[in-house]
Amino acid sequence: MFTLMESARLESLHFADDPATGLKAIIAIHNSRLGPALGGCRYLPYTDEQSAVDDALRLAKGMSYKAALAGLAQGGGKAVIIRPAHVDNRGALFEAFGRFIDTLNGHYITAMDSGTSSVDMDCIAQHTPHVTSTTAEGDPSPHTALGVFAGIRATALARLGSDNLEGLRVAIQGLGNVGFALAEQLHAAGAELLVSDLDHGRVQLAVEQLGARPVASEALLATPCDILAPCGLGGVLNSTSVGQLRCSAVAGAANNQLASADISDSLQARGILYAPDYVINAGGLIYVALKHQGEPLPAITAHLTQISRRLTEIFGHAQADKRSPARVADAIAERLLYG
Repeated sequence: MFTLMESARLESLHFADDPATGLKAIIAIHNSRLGPALGGCRYLPYTDEQSAVDDALRLAKGMSYKAALAGLAQGGGKAVIIRPAHVDNRGALFEAFGRFIDTLNGHYITAMDSGTSSVDMDCIAQHTPHVTSTTAEGDPSPHTALGVFAGIRATALARLGSDNLEGLRVAIQGLGNVGFALAEQLHAAGAELLVSDLDHGRVQLAVEQLGARPVASEALLATPCDILAPCGLGGVLNSTSVGQLRCSAVAGAANNQLASADISDSLQARGILYAPDYVINAGGLIYVALKHQGEPLPAITAHLTQISRRLTEIFGHAQADKRSPARVADAIAERLLYG
């Protein structure tokens, strides 16, 4: 386990087992040089304990990089709870998790993530103040979408020479809370929308309200467009799909868009500009971090401009160094985290 931690440059790894509620939880703190570690809590049916540990380590590192490049005084951490086949009292399980978090004395702050909700965060908040994205604090999704929209404009300027989105063809893969909010903003800016989602109702809504053109999910990546915006599952950019792309740039809200780091080099070789996912989708993290610190909404909205500024910086370095933006973003994050 220590070898695994050293290879991931992880600061600490914490385990909780509460038979009374069924809680089996892991908290990974990757880096706290810039501030207390902040990261969501996943509640998923992992196939085994090692898979849960691996997920926590990988995601904690991503949160460190995201917070650093977003200009936040936060470190990176992640929690995973192995969802049992049956749980008698979900509220009691998350209350037990809240007590576990509180033993870390503020070194880790949790938030909503896959499989968890604001109601779960409310249960955690009964036993620790080190939690955000509660019901009272509100949904971070609109702020993620705002940041991605600003990032798309920065990407369009860098790749196409103008941040005017009118008439630009944008293909959105995934119309969840963030994807649909992004589609609304792009429509208001005059962009032409191509959309796909496994939920046909969401696609129909985009067609009726935003004049979007529906495209089958399996065909969207190969559809000609100016900008592809992945807003669904991760790993969408792989050795097969990159060869199918017919876009000038990729800029979307999905986490972990690259199946592996070398995919960014393949995009670079094809002349497709890639907006690093953990930079462009940082709006939700900015919202929950600053909300937890008691910042007012105008200050939070103003901080979102950090996203487009950082992307412009990354694109500039990438062009000068003839490297992929993903490689540049990683290098900047590591310099901030490790000196």
